[in-house]
Amino acid sequence: MITLDGSAGEGGGQVLRTALALSMVTGQPFVIERIRAKREKPGLARQHLTAVLAAAEISVARVEGAELGSMRLAFRPGPVQPGNYRFAIGTAGSTTLVLQTVLPALWSASGPASVELVGGTHNPLAPSFDFLDHAFAPAVRAMGAPLQLTMRTAGFYPAGGGQLRAETSPAHWRPTERLTVGAPIVHARVLLSQIPSHVAQREQRVLSERLGIPLDAVRIVEDCSPGPGNAVVVVLTFADGGEVVTVLGERRVTAEEVAHRAADEAIALRTAAVPVGEYLADQLLLPMALAGGGAFRTVEPTLHTRTNAEVIERFLPVQFTLAADDEKAWRVSVQPRA
Repeated sequence: MITLDGSAGEGGGQVLRTALALSMVTGQPFVIERIRAKREKPGLARQHLTAVLAAAEISVARVEGAELGSMRLAFRPGPVQPGNYRFAIGTAGSTTLVLQTVLPALWSASGPASVELVGGTHNPLAPSFDFLDHAFAPAVRAMGAPLQLTMRTAGFYPAGGGQLRAETSPAHWRPTERLTVGAPIVHARVLLSQIPSHVAQREQRVLSERLGIPLDAVRIVEDCSPGPGNAVVVVLTFADGGEVVTVLGERRVTAEEVAHRAADEAIALRTAAVPVGEYLADQLLLPMALAGGGAFRTVEPTLHTRTNAEVIERFLPVQFTLAADDEKAWRVSVQPRA
């Protein structure tokens, strides 16, 4: 039984999600205490509880402490079951984070699987659907892990109600490297639901001017989401992968400011001249560890990324190396533990 301290390092939900994923893959039970202790509302929130229940169903696990607000959880997995699953968070909690909890297990299953999730698809402090579709999914497919994503409708806070579907089959892992980067192809889109159209048009103009791309390279997409919402998405496509910036509209923040924030982040990524940004760096650690090797260049790793690496090393016989490559870039690599 592996014992984890949920307050260690970054002290958020990633410790729990990574532990659930690798417990299912390896069959190793674990106990986690002080769950999300560094958050304003510690313990299991609805989104985290959905991830626990989804993991329990997929792996026929025995679970203790699976209730809202719980600070302690014991998880004993059984064999992972392929098949078709549906999980509703019941709030605008992130569907993408729940999905990333169960994906590694489904890649280790004996047959194909699909997962439909209902909740938030564009959330603050969580990867957007666009990030998964244009950055994460191509990266894991290159490592030998099949993944096809569909968003039937967007889900914005606080209404939620978005629908995300993922289709997978068993992975045939292979290590990959992402070390070089050329000039990216840049395009963008503005997602809109129950918001006046002039908001999207103003964001479109700012993105076109700031990113130096034609106006028609910034698509406006209207979605029939259950609640109002706005997201600005910038996609940078490199020769061997992509990166995505997503900025959500907020009350009392102008359309121009939302678009400028997205442009600033995209320009910073382009200027950094690395193929992997800080968020994708965190998301690629677990697939790389399952592949048994690989490397990428990125910006200085965050505490979130470092904590994730430490949790992965508790479950798998691998070792991460995070080292400065030059004045601007860092190299993250993983290899079997000696």
